[in-house]
Amino acid sequence: MGQYVRHVFVCTSGDSCPAQGDVEGFVKYLRGEVARGGKHQEVRVNKAGCFSQCGWGPMIVVYPDDVWYAGVQASDLAEIAERHLLGGEPVERLRYAPGVKGANKKKDAR
Repeated sequence: MGQYVRHVFVCTSGDSCPAQGDVEGFVKYLRGEVARGGKHQEVRVNKAGCFSQCGWGPMIVVYPDDVWYAGVQASDLAEIAERHLLGGEPVERLRYAPGVKGANKKKDAR
């Protein structure tokens, strides 16, 4: 395994994606929750550029779990942090499968 148990990437491509929202705030929040959970040495949260999955943002990807989250809202962050980043259990209702036909739902369909 690499240096981190989980490496989290938050798409912060900004102006190029109108669905982004306050993703800078997402990064700060997740980093804070990871630190409060005592996992700052094990879980790394980074900003990322575009994931080339336009229309599904805001997006968060967690490796090595290969879990992609789409349509993430600020109200989803506590659940992602607690259940997945700290607890190891992906949040299935937000999960996105890039390139898998029929596996993805628009965020307003949740």
